[in-house]
Order: sequence, then structure tokens, then C-alpha cells
Amino acid sequence: MADSAEATQEQRIEGIAVSPGIARGRVRLSVDTLVAPLSWYVGSKAVEREKLRFREALGRTREQIRNMQEELEEGGSSREHASIFDAHLLVLEDAAVIDEVIRLLETEHRNVDRVYYEVIQHYITSLRRIPDPYLRERAIDIEDVARRVLRNLIPVPIADETEEEVRDHDQLILVAHDLVPSDTVTIDRERVKGFATEVGSATSHAAILARSLNVPAVVGLHGLRKVVENGDDLLLDGYSGLAIVRPSVATLAEYDQFKARESEILKGLETLRDEETRTADGRRIILSANIEFTHEIPQIQKQGAEGVGLYRTEFFYLNEEDLRSERRQARNYAQAARAVNPHGVIIRTLDIGGDKIWPELFDEPEPNPFLGLRGIRVSLESPKLFKTQLRAVLRASAEGKVRLMYPFVSSLEELRRANELLEEARQELREKDVPFDEEMEVGVMIEIPSAVLLADELAREVDFFSIGTNDLIQYTIAVDRVNERVAGLYQPYHPAIIRFLKTVVEAAHRNGIWVGVCGEAAADLLFTPIFVGLEIDELSVGAVQLLRVRRAVSRLDTEECKAFMEDLLKVSTTAEVEAKCISVAEAKYPELASAAVKGGKGTEAEA
Repeated sequence: MADSAEATQEQRIEGIAVSPGIARGRVRLSVDTLVAPLSWYVGSKAVEREKLRFREALGRTREQIRNMQEELEEGGSSREHASIFDAHLLVLEDAAVIDEVIRLLETEHRNVDRVYYEVIQHYITSLRRIPDPYLRERAIDIEDVARRVLRNLIPVPIADETEEEVRDHDQLILVAHDLVPSDTVTIDRERVKGFATEVGSATSHAAILARSLNVPAVVGLHGLRKVVENGDDLLLDGYSGLAIVRPSVATLAEYDQFKARESEILKGLETLRDEETRTADGRRIILSANIEFTHEIPQIQKQGAEGVGLYRTEFFYLNEEDLRSERRQARNYAQAARAVNPHGVIIRTLDIGGDKIWPELFDEPEPNPFLGLRGIRVSLESPKLFKTQLRAVLRASAEGKVRLMYPFVSSLEELRRANELLEEARQELREKDVPFDEEMEVGVMIEIPSAVLLADELAREVDFFSIGTNDLIQYTIAVDRVNERVAGLYQPYHPAIIRFLKTVVEAAHRNGIWVGVCGEAAADLLFTPIFVGLEIDELSVGAVQLLRVRRAVSRLDTEECKAFMEDLLKVSTTAEVEAKCISVAEAKYPELASAAVKGGKGTEAEA
């Protein structure tokens, strides 16, 4: 609740941008916590009635969840997105929960809504004590299902919807401590123009769905609900991760200018949609896109992507088990390959671990998951699972241009073992006369310092490199990229990063292979002169940045950028590197540089 002294003052809160766009509207506070029902004694004769009430509530909840799935699919989202709610159905039908509710109902003779609340609250509390961020986020899913069940058990609303306070305003920003998937799917998109939460991450279900629905969103806005009231004016910057409460006239004027400028820039970029990506002196660079789901392909094609430079496959392993079957994966990868033809798709093998924990893999949280079992390590520890994915990728290679990429490789031994399993997968398909591309290219992600220093050796055994700048920065500077306490130390322009990039590109070209960049830096227009100067062969970015990067590349001369790189290698501080990059960007593409400096570099999820 905002106090009177703050009632008319602008306040800015920084968070994490998870879905791009600028939105302005009146605050709509969401009551997103479980409310404990009253407790009362029920007689022996009433127990069966309570059981029936419980079964009916579960049935109504099941129907609501399935309706949401259908609504999401009919709205154009993929089956993968809609299957998020399969996890909700599993929670709803969890036999352990249902059996415990029935047991307590029969032994304690209390009303079923109170018993259900206590059982589910125990599960939620236990999960929230676990330090692992993925498992903590799964508590949100359980709470979402529980809220629905309780609503169906209790005939009156659990939460005050506060519609009266906002009914006169058409444009709303939904503000909550956290949002669950059903919140983001069922919002009134005609009125709700964005949402802001106090917690959350780029990998949460709500963030994934927000991007799918193209709703601007910012998470990690700590303390936001302490300074806003229903009806407050709120401006949400989904590019730089900023919430501006009660924006001043000057701020509104600044953002009006920014939006007008963005609109003009977009109009000017439309002519580039069907063009190749070339430097001012004619050097060709492949400009592809990063995706998580096949339904994103039409959008990246609309923006002129030349294929898919990074297809993240973690979703198959974080949802229903059938999704990860060889048949389902092969069908999905083949669909992507056909859709981007004649361009290619680079499929990254499972990159679970770090901030993307797979609960089935861990009996208990790792003490330091970013230095634990993740990336290629997971696959090599689970060869049967790994070969299922490898066979699926190989089968898809018969349908179009498919490349395979291993993540988080730190040694030559890991690469060789992965290739041994790949050859086993090939042989298994040959024995069954299953067609695949015998010449399918295989590459590795360079995202660990040891891989940089072994770049020459690795390059002799693969067809390409793809530099994952997000992790490369994290592991080079020893900064946890999701730790807010050291967020300021996460420095893409650190001189060591520039030198590592140079080492990798030179090793690749020296050994006759091509090299791309698929991390967030690829979409950073201040980095573009560096990539041109290094003669990078491919850049893979999010849809929102494709045409901007194409324009920036077209304004840069290779030889000039090479000279710029030589100059850059002489400086020794991050500030100097960034200042020089800004200087080049402002000189070559000033209309784009202003947004890049502001922070509008896109919202590329962690690669």
C-alpha cells in the first residue's frame, strides 16, 4: 500500500525482463495466495457427503484445466505450451494427496475443504524450503491447482477480485507476488496489457506463456506491491525490466518519444525482411533465430530469419513423459526442419541443470547446480536417454537440413564419448533401415573457459562452434547470472570476454570450420561491430531483434571493424570496451543505438 507521501511521486523498480514490449495501464492487484477455509466437525453420516463434494470439485477442476488447454491451442499456441497444464492434471490427480485427504476426513471428521487445504499446504511448504529454484517454482503450480479445487469446493469467491476499483479503466497491468500459468492464459487480453510480479525467472511457466501470448512482462520486482494500489498508473518496460509507478509527465513524454521512434524504426526495417544479411562491403553473415517451441517458427520467418540457430529441447524433459519419446521428438524436430527449409535448424541436445533443474534427475538439490550435473554431463550419465534424443534428431535429418549441437562441453573426452554414442545411434537406425542424413553436421557450444583454451583440439573433431555467451560470461568472470547480489558484476563487455571470443573464432577458422553466436550478446547491437570484426559466420537471436541486427550489420565495413577489434584488444577495462562499442554504434546506426544503450536489446532467454 503506497503511503500519502508517495501517492503522487514517481517510483522506479528494476526487475527482470521476460517478455518484451512497453505497456501502460492501471494497476490490477491479484490476490494470489491460498486462504485457509474455516474448520468444523462433520458427523460420521456426513463423511460420505464430504467425499462426494471432494470428488465433484476434482472433476470440475479437471474440466477447467482441460478447457484452458483447448483455449490455448485454439488461440494458436503449440501443443507443447498447452501441455504445461498436463503437469497441473498430474498434481490434481496425485494419489498420495487424494488418499491423505480421504484418510484425514475419515479419522478426524473435519470438513473436506479444510482438510484438503492442510494437506496441500504441507506439500507447498516443503517445496518452498528447497533451495533449488526450479523445484520452488513447481510449488506455484501446486498452489494454482489448489486454489482451483478450493474455489470449486467453496461456493463463494476466495479472493476479492477488486473489480470495482478498476472498472472505469480499459488498460490494466496485472500486479502479483507471482503468477501461475492459468492466470496468464485466462487474463482478459483486451484489457490486461502486461503483468509484473515480485518474484519469478525467465524459465518459469508464466514467463514462457507470457512470451507465447506476446504479453509484456517483468518479474523480480521486489517490493512492488508495497508501493502500488489498485488503480495506480503503471508503466512497464519489458525491454529493460523496469516498472515505473505513477510515471511523471517527463517520463511519459520520454517513453512516448521512445515508442514513436521504435515505430518509425520498425517501418524502416520492413524492407529488410527478405534480404540476405551482408556487411557494407558485401560479406555474408547468416542471421538465424533462437526458439523454444515450433509454434515460434512462423514469427521468426516473418521477421526474416535464415533458419534456426538454436532449438532448445529442455521442454521435452520438463513436462509429460510421452513428449520425450523418440517418436514425439523426431516428429517435432522434423516439423521444424521442414518449416525452415531451405534453411537449417540446429538442435541442441538436452541442457538440463544449473537454473533448469529436472526433478526426476535429482533425489535432492545439488549444493552448486551451476557447477554440477548439467548439459552434456547429464546426457553422458544417461546414455539410454541420450541415444533416444540422438536417434530422434537423426531421423529428423531425413526431412530437412538438421545440425546437432552438444552443450556445456568442457573437455575432448566428453566430445569423443558423445560422438561414440552418436555413432551407436546411427548404427541402430541403419540396422532398422531408418533413413537419416549420414553427413549431418555436429558441433559444440563453447561456453566454458576450458573449451576456449581447447578450441583448436575441439575444432578438429566437429563441424562448427556455437558460442554461448551467457554461460561463457558467467564462468569466465565467476558471476552467478541469476544472483541479484552480484548482478552488477555480470559484464558482457569485460576485456577477457572479448579476448576469448577472438581465440575461439580464430581457432575455428584456422581448422576450417564455421562459428556462430547464440547467446544474448548476439542480439546486443553494441556487440555487432565486434562480431563483424571477428568475421563471425552466423548470429542467432530472438525474433524481436532479427531486423535490427540485419540493419546494424549492413552499416558496418569488415575491414573497419577489424581495425576496431585491434584497438579494442588494447584496452583493459569493461567501461572502456563498452564506451568504444557505443561510439561505433552511434556513428554507424544511431537510430538503433539509442534503444540499445537504453537497454532495449531484446529479452533473449538464457541460451
